[in-house]
Amino acid sequence: MKSAIMVSELKKAYKKNAVLKGVNFTVESGTIFALLGSNGAGKTTIINILTTLIEADGGNVTVNGSDIVKNPAEVRRCISLTGQFAAVDDVLTARENLELIGDLRHVSNSSQTATDLLKKFNLSEAANRPVSTFSGGMRRRLDIAMSLIGNPPIIFLDEPTTGLDPEARNDMWKTIQALAKSGTTVFLTTQYLEEADQLADTIALLHDGKIVAKGTASELKKLVPGGVIRFTFHDEEQQKAAADVLRKGYEVIQGDDLTLTVATDGSPAQVAELFIRLRDARLEPADFSQQVPTLDDVFFKLTGNKKEVN
Repeated sequence: MKSAIMVSELKKAYKKNAVLKGVNFTVESGTIFALLGSNGAGKTTIINILTTLIEADGGNVTVNGSDIVKNPAEVRRCISLTGQFAAVDDVLTARENLELIGDLRHVSNSSQTATDLLKKFNLSEAANRPVSTFSGGMRRRLDIAMSLIGNPPIIFLDEPTTGLDPEARNDMWKTIQALAKSGTTVFLTTQYLEEADQLADTIALLHDGKIVAKGTASELKKLVPGGVIRFTFHDEEQQKAAADVLRKGYEVIQGDDLTLTVATDGSPAQVAELFIRLRDARLEPADFSQQVPTLDDVFFKLTGNKKEVN
């Protein structure tokens, strides 16, 4: 698969504060790439460098095959950027906003382009309303629609769903997924871990100026033990007997609510072994559940920060 973005040893400092200390990653064409990191980790700085808004202090970056230093004009021709705040004109209507960008980008028929995008983003009924009357979700959809004028092969979305209600966020997820299905490469930063989990083909975690982990959501979750099994027993006698049986080779925590929490490596073999041991000891739990690791668990393990990223 062709690489849409290639970043090697990217560095950036503000005075004595080194924000990026040698960042490396690639983004494959037609995929959704999510960059996660704590507040101030440098996510927006990376986007600003990749979109030629600011200069890096070191490293090499190519976007759609063009070097951002040697050929920034070509990079700008093949990208679009939607920042953290919707860049729409409140006085103009939705159609006028789209047609204005179409004229600036010299599309052949800005009126028809506007009509097509209004339909695509479910804004046709509001086409002639001033944007000042739009909800946050509508403004965000219009903002992304404006970014697509000229059919850029790569689009950067810097926290596109921040401030949206759950319904509007879900609509935005569908829009982003549709972009990737149409062949557009989407570079996404987000403050919502579940958003990256739902959308991204590849996730990179930025911490202390470097990428500390990169892969699919499933691959990243394997970095955290995922075989935590919780058993509930009928009485204290069974609970104690089960604890004695399972403690050989496993970490077992007895709860006050007749539960046992057992840590495994998450493999089917180890999970099955627990049940075999209980069966052989003639112990039958009243209930059980398995804790599946989340990206929040991964984030905490790699950064020591349990808070939601933003």
